[in-house]
Amino acid sequence: MPKSSKKRSLVKALTWRVTATADTFLISYLVILKSDFSVLETAGLIAALEVITKVTIYYFHERIWNSLSWGMES
Repeated sequence: MPKSSKKRSLVKALTWRVTATADTFLISYLVILKSDFSVLETAGLIAALEVITKVTIYYFHERIWNSLSWGMES
């Protein structure tokens, strides 16, 4: 069974971290920009939206990496 090289694992982790951070930034920016809610309501909305977007984005991130053979070792 092939396994991931250390380089592949590192690049995969870094691409996920950049993607997830960009997701957090974008959600926070848009919610705060359009929000007339209290701080607690705003934080709750950001947290709720992140659950949905992070699961969805992670699914596609994994599917993309599973389709790549780069960095796989026998």
